[in-house]
Amino acid sequence: MVQKTYFKTKDYCKVKFNVVFDQAETVEILGLNSDWEKGIIMSKKKDGTFSCDVQLPKNSTHEFLYRVNQSNWAAEEEADGNVPNPYGGNNSLLVL
Repeated sequence: MVQKTYFKTKDYCKVKFNVVFDQAETVEILGLNSDWEKGIIMSKKKDGTFSCDVQLPKNSTHEFLYRVNQSNWAAEEEADGNVPNPYGGNNSLLVL
């Protein structure tokens, strides 16, 4: 799940990511701000969900994927859309 919070007086949007992956030990987000090298580590909660909050510029578009257990790639089902990537899959699209 992706939840966006806009602030009238700020030039950014707070985006909350909340996901569940069966048998996941680690989940990180890659691709935000075009950074596919350094992932954003998501916190694991007691109920098995992973979450994190990110501040991203308003009026921007971002491609991203989740990396689960440092090897499996997954898209966000509730993303604003998806775009093909050069590896034969699709990246999730976030429009702010």
